[in-house]
Amino acid sequence: MRRPEKLAETLKEEIAEVVGFEMDDPRLATVTVTDVTVTSDLGDAKVFVLVGGSEREIDEALKALRNAATFVRQQVAMNLSLRHAPLLHFVRDTAEENAARVGELLQDLTNRGEFLEKDVEDSGV
Repeated sequence: MRRPEKLAETLKEEIAEVVGFEMDDPRLATVTVTDVTVTSDLGDAKVFVLVGGSEREIDEALKALRNAATFVRQQVAMNLSLRHAPLLHFVRDTAEENAARVGELLQDLTNRGEFLEKDVEDSGV
């Protein structure tokens, strides 16, 4: 595993700890860190988060995370003994939301008879 990937995995765990346990902001109660990607120069990290709640609550949580990015970065650097921690950029992870929406659409089509699911046994898979 290359260094950016190793750092990304370590950052994911540590950021989740900091956001989940070291910050008392109620807007962050439903935040889950789902992934982190680090640039090859290790200078920037994109932190993907899943936030529960309404659109307004999601926006508020992202705003809180972006405002706390410097604090989170300092805590991560201190906890991991990093001389130079990457800049953290918090972004909304919409993969699960998109998957749920596709599932809803497929279910709707199935209910209307426009989409028929094939049995796995019939397809030979």
